[in-house]
Amino acid sequence: MDFGYPQNLSPEILKLYITQEGVRSPFTSKASDKPIPNATLQVTGAVGWRREGLVYKKNEVFLDIVESVNLLMSSKGSVLRCDVTGKILMKCFLSGMPDLKLGLNDKIGLEKESQMKSRPAKSGKTIELDDVTFHQCVNLTRFNSEKTVSFVPPDGEFELMKYRITEGVNLPFRVLPTIKELGRTRMEVNVKVKSVFGAKMFALGVVVKIPVPKQTAKTSFQVTSGRAKYNAAIDCLVWK
Repeated sequence: MDFGYPQNLSPEILKLYITQEGVRSPFTSKASDKPIPNATLQVTGAVGWRREGLVYKKNEVFLDIVESVNLLMSSKGSVLRCDVTGKILMKCFLSGMPDLKLGLNDKIGLEKESQMKSRPAKSGKTIELDDVTFHQCVNLTRFNSEKTVSFVPPDGEFELMKYRITEGVNLPFRVLPTIKELGRTRMEVNVKVKSVFGAKMFALGVVVKIPVPKQTAKTSFQVTSGRAKYNAAIDCLVWK
């Protein structure tokens, strides 16, 4: 705090000072074995999101890329709008103050919209990332010059970067629904799911949710593969 204004709100740093243990009395003769963290150094230092002195028997780094496809289709099955939102999650258990580097594929472009309009069209397929945001640990100067994500990671789990893709999105599946009303109290739903990715790829944990009216009382299914059931809690037919 500086004149009542917080200077550092990083959770990694606040955990060092906000604990469930009692405060050691100044009259206690026995000195603590653990060194008292220097708050001023953590605030004014170059790496305020990671404390010093971390030691692990085994250095490990885990990286996950999570992407979500947002899609709007017409009643005839044509795609009206499609974009992908993604994020890179990391878990780091490393000793000391490591400097990590993460290289991006040459097909990935991160140019601003104004720069893209002024430059001629590139040959070949490129993936343009929009609305890219990085964790505060990333060295933006080095990224702009070398196109390399260089950073000193926080300890534990954190989100390294987020991005969005709006051009050149290839859908992994095509869903073709057909709905027929069989009177005032009955309806028939026919759903076909077709995979459109390469033969060398495969999908795991595929779930299709079909919304139905809230007053649905009874359902029956005919499936060619997998299993389906009615989930009244979310008013959906769920196929797995």
